[in-house]
Amino acid sequence: MRRFLIVACCLLVAACYSAGRRGGDSALAIYDLGPPEVRKGDVPKRRDLALEVRAPLWMDSMGIEYRLAYDEPARLRDYTRARWAGPPAQLIQQRLVQQLGMRPAGQGRARCVLRIDVDAFAQIFSDPATSRGHLQGRAQLLDSTRALVTIYEFNIEKAAPSADSRGGVVALTAAVDQLAHEIVTWEESASREGKGAACSG
Repeated sequence: MRRFLIVACCLLVAACYSAGRRGGDSALAIYDLGPPEVRKGDVPKRRDLALEVRAPLWMDSMGIEYRLAYDEPARLRDYTRARWAGPPAQLIQQRLVQQLGMRPAGQGRARCVLRIDVDAFAQIFSDPATSRGHLQGRAQLLDSTRALVTIYEFNIEKAAPSADSRGGVVALTAAVDQLAHEIVTWEESASREGKGAACSG
């Protein structure tokens, strides 16, 4: 009887630990942002530009975060049985490097730096069955003295195909790909306005 009570207590503690979390009874899944998006033609190698992605310290974890906009929207939660393969900032930087043809910051000298500050990278649930990936922050082009040349604010949302961690990863990956496209458009616009001339070519 005593052994039964011990086992029951252990099960109760485990249940309490996973309460309020999604995917508590599924197998552990490890995600990255997948292979680079297929693009027409080769991505030009812009070795004169280094790419750096930064995120707040509280985002420096492997947890796949989500919010319930309909229940405590200020509370960040994470999936119990799903994890990122690395900190989100590193995964975002790797994918943008692949998409944009730049070099990662710290790997050799570069003429200029494109710095991405990520403020939000999470799955947001409007209701239990509907969610979206949310990516928010700013991109800054810095010259050789690390002075600000121009800045771009972004706030991207992509619908998730399913209300789980898998759907969240798909939506967040699509948001990063959208950011890559927006950065290219922003760079072209800045070039037409005569900004960033020292960083081109």
